[in-house]
Amino acid sequence: MFTGIITDVGTVSELERRGDLRARIATRYDTSSIDIGASIASDGVCLTVIDLGPDWYDVEISAETLSKTNLGDWTEGRKVNLERALKVGDELGGHIVSGHVDGVAEVTGLTDEGDSTRISFRAPHELARFIAPKGSVALNGTSLTVNEVAGDTFGINVIPHTQAVTTWGAVQVGDRINLEIDTLARYVARLSEAG
Repeated sequence: MFTGIITDVGTVSELERRGDLRARIATRYDTSSIDIGASIASDGVCLTVIDLGPDWYDVEISAETLSKTNLGDWTEGRKVNLERALKVGDELGGHIVSGHVDGVAEVTGLTDEGDSTRISFRAPHELARFIAPKGSVALNGTSLTVNEVAGDTFGINVIPHTQAVTTWGAVQVGDRINLEIDTLARYVARLSEAG
């Protein structure tokens, strides 16, 4: 489990296609405190650490994960939002995030509003019904509040602090963004269907 509060911006330093995609991610984390088998959300995708070095960790990304996320777009040098798994007693500053990405949204607009940036997205049609105004979504692993929703489109605001400590300061129209809908929204929808 994660909170959607990004704690490092890593860099994809190596990519190798084997049966799956193997990626090396350079990080500022103290890797001596990371165990093999630990989960780290990388652009919102829960990935398992399979090897470690002094300032990097390796993960394997399955074909299933590549088909549901933007990780297939990764290139060497790409910056990625990182968050280590939540520990019992940690502050829950964002919202409950599983790291199980539901689909990919597309950035459709960027508008400066004061010092913040309003970002518009088009969600996959089958996921749009789970996105509600003032609800939460995880986008590339970042817990964000939805401002408005109209059909398959929705918008969020990103404040300067978030832009500075995540990859959101470099986002562009057309970017594909990992989308995880709020777990509570999923269960409420399921209960209403059963109802």
